[in-house]
Amino acid sequence: MQLFKELERYDYEQVVICHDKSSGLKAIIAIHDTTLGPALGGTRMWMYENEEAAFQDALRLARGMTYKNAAAGLNLGGGKTVIIGDPRKDKNEEMFRAFGRYIQGLNGRYITAEDVGTTVEDMDLIYQETNYVTGISQAYGSSGNPSPVTAYGVFVGMKASAKAAFGSDDLTGKKVAVQGVGNVSYHLCRYLHDAGAELIVTDINADAVKRAVTDFGAVAVDVHDIYQVDCDIFAPCALGAIINDETIKQLKAKVIAGSANNQLKDEIHGAILHERGIVYAPDYVINAGGVINVADELLGYNRERALKKVETIYQSLETVFDISNRENIPTFKAANRMAEQRIERMKQSRRQFLQDGHHTLSRRC
Repeated sequence: MQLFKELERYDYEQVVICHDKSSGLKAIIAIHDTTLGPALGGTRMWMYENEEAAFQDALRLARGMTYKNAAAGLNLGGGKTVIIGDPRKDKNEEMFRAFGRYIQGLNGRYITAEDVGTTVEDMDLIYQETNYVTGISQAYGSSGNPSPVTAYGVFVGMKASAKAAFGSDDLTGKKVAVQGVGNVSYHLCRYLHDAGAELIVTDINADAVKRAVTDFGAVAVDVHDIYQVDCDIFAPCALGAIINDETIKQLKAKVIAGSANNQLKDEIHGAILHERGIVYAPDYVINAGGVINVADELLGYNRERALKKVETIYQSLETVFDISNRENIPTFKAANRMAEQRIERMKQSRRQFLQDGHHTLSRRC
């Protein structure tokens, strides 16, 4: 693997290799871009096939956080950590405290949070060594379970998507097919039910489906049938790469808006949705409620303020849809453009500031 060529490809700023022999820590911190502020992104613990796979995952996830944070209007850049190991048996206190010391050594350039394979308890251990961590226990002033806030952001984004597709953001009577009824999507179902939507749900967990049927009057369907149901909105809230060659042919919905990450298997599928006139809410824009919520912890957590910020997902998606319509490009490209333009404006502002400062100094001399 050509390390610097890989970093140059998408202009990464820094990669930190973290190793602590006594605890077994093997971690990679990738910082993609700090133009808008310090890099914020979670710590993932996973059994990677090899070290190169871990490195590639860290880079991919860090770049994704740059776009997510920029699109969410946060004054934060993008970063991510991967820890190589089995989260079920390789964890120990020494590992996370050693990792916390590495984060502290970056002097605020990178702030972490929980992700796949890590927990609030793990973040609490990191917190013993550094303040540059979010998603810690409420006893330490954290925001607690982010699922309801993430769900609220998806709900708000779904309303914006409905307005783009149907001319109104009123969800009364709209049939919404929800794939996956986990922590986030259960709360999403509650918001939708209260808004008067009709729910169709599926999940590999029969108890989760039963709960949604009992609590919200949802109609249950088989996991393989969710794509072809007659609905207005399809909400992917489980697996990634769910919009693909096979499923896209079955979809009857006019809107795709859900909490799952990496919903498009490939960019071509986003282009196909655009050609078919299906309104697709780019996942990293609509599911940003969680990162907006934990980012508020950096200010001293205020739930009301966090929810107000989450509501701006509506306006962010309106901007995405406007760019898509104006330039006749798929919404995923429009979202990327919106994020990139914000970063570039900040870069230009900084360049102008430095240039003006140089001229002022020259005149004084």
